[in-house]
Amino acid sequence: MSEPPPFSPTVALLTVGRGWEAALAEGLKPLGLTTRKYGLLGHVRAAPGISFSELARRSRITVQSVHSAVAAFVAAKLVDDGTAHAGAASSLRVTREGEALLARAAEVVARLDAEFAVRHPELTEALRAQTARAAARTT
Repeated sequence: MSEPPPFSPTVALLTVGRGWEAALAEGLKPLGLTTRKYGLLGHVRAAPGISFSELARRSRITVQSVHSAVAAFVAAKLVDDGTAHAGAASSLRVTREGEALLARAAEVVARLDAEFAVRHPELTEALRAQTARAAARTT
C-alpha cells in the first residue's frame, strides 16, 4: 500500500469549508438568498453608501455582476439606491426589509454555528482562537 499524502491545511480547510458552505446555502435557500447574495447584502449594510466598484472588490466578483445583484435587491425592496441615475455615484443602503432579511439569515448562521460547535467543539475553539490572533496582527 502506498502512504497517504502529507497533511495539507489548504486542502483540509477547503474540504471542510465546502461542507459548511453547502449547509449555509441550504439554510439560506428558503429566504431566497444564496451565499453570494447574503455576502453582498451584508457588505451594503456594513458600508452604507458603498460604490458598485468597491462592492465588487470586496465580493471578488465583477462590477457587472454587482449591478445585476443590486438591481434585483432594489426590485425586491432590500436595497435602496438613493442616486440611481446615469452618471451619478450610487448611494446604496439596506432597507428595513433588507435588515429583516439579514436578521433571519443571521438566525440561520447562528443555528449552523451552534450545531457545528456541538459536533466539533475543539475545532470551533481553535478557529476562534486563530481568528482572534490573526485579527490582532492586522490591527
